[in-house]
Amino acid sequence: MQLDTRPANTRAGSRWVLFTRRGALSLSGLALLAYAAIVAFVYFFQEGLIFHPAPLSQDHKFTIPDVREVKVPVAGAELSALHLQLPDPKGVVFFLHGNGGNLQTWLTDVDFYRRVNYDLFIIDYRGYGKSSGKIESEEQLHEDMRIAWNKISPLYIGKKLVVYGRSLGTGLAAKLASDVQPDLTVLVSPFESLKAMGDAHYPWLPGLANRYPMRSDQWITKIKGPVIIQHGDLDTLIGLSHGEKLKRLRADTELVVVTGAGHNDIHNFPKYLDTLSDRLKNL
Repeated sequence: MQLDTRPANTRAGSRWVLFTRRGALSLSGLALLAYAAIVAFVYFFQEGLIFHPAPLSQDHKFTIPDVREVKVPVAGAELSALHLQLPDPKGVVFFLHGNGGNLQTWLTDVDFYRRVNYDLFIIDYRGYGKSSGKIESEEQLHEDMRIAWNKISPLYIGKKLVVYGRSLGTGLAAKLASDVQPDLTVLVSPFESLKAMGDAHYPWLPGLANRYPMRSDQWITKIKGPVIIQHGDLDTLIGLSHGEKLKRLRADTELVVVTGAGHNDIHNFPKYLDTLSDRLKNL
């Protein structure tokens, strides 16, 4: 056996270096495990980060003249929708709402649609309002919206078909419009994509962790009919830059900047209402 003939202080120093190296490796390992746990949590539970449904009891009654409740069967669930039907409408607005609330909170101005003489069809996603089931994937969401569209659009043959999306709903509206090619697509407070939103807010997350990329930036270029974007210049949730980016990707897109409007109040501004009214009437 060979003896360590180095001085005692040298041997102690070597042991300390070895200890600190092992400690550093242990801390690095713990940090890596913690990071992996966070990524896994975001990947498997991101529905709770994106969607904020407000359920309604099944016996809840909507008491709005000329508006009836509609049930849309989808795979493993049933979606709740409201359908405003006027005597002789010019067409229908297929309305896809944002990531919170339900039909009770989103259907606030039926008289606007009466004035422009358009029927309105607005639907709650899975888990919202009286809709059953739960959202499990982006593909499921797109499929649900297409099923609802296929149920309603045949009622309006020869009339104008409008796909309208607000906030989260703009991603669903852009994809649907790229597939069904409506007469008009309206995107209010849209994001470039949820991928871009995720990259901006969570740059430390790997791209593969995002199961809901919602690539509006890709779909908008495939829409053949007119597209109008309305965006508030004071929107701090989805900045105006997102609307401007979508406009640049599709040169003939109309971008209307609503001065003074934020994300949740844009519908209260006369410029928003007058612009939408004018485009619907002149379609």
